[in-house]
Amino acid sequence: MKVYYDKTVDAAYLKLSNKKPSGVVEISEGINIDVTNEGKIIGIEILDASKKFPIKSLFTIEFDNKILQKAG
Repeated sequence: MKVYYDKTVDAAYLKLSNKKPSGVVEISEGINIDVTNEGKIIGIEILDASKKFPIKSLFTIEFDNKILQKAG
């Protein structure tokens, strides 16, 4: 996963895959999900990001061992 933040337009993007999206699903005002034809999530765009969450949290990594144990 790669995280991008554009301060000039206050937009965050979480890139989950290198595939090209074929469409966008708006799940809430200013929150868009890029998807493939198969419905796989490629990325998440958040507009007016600083109004929705602390931007510093984009660049902090925290793991929850309980979730990792269930996934593995």
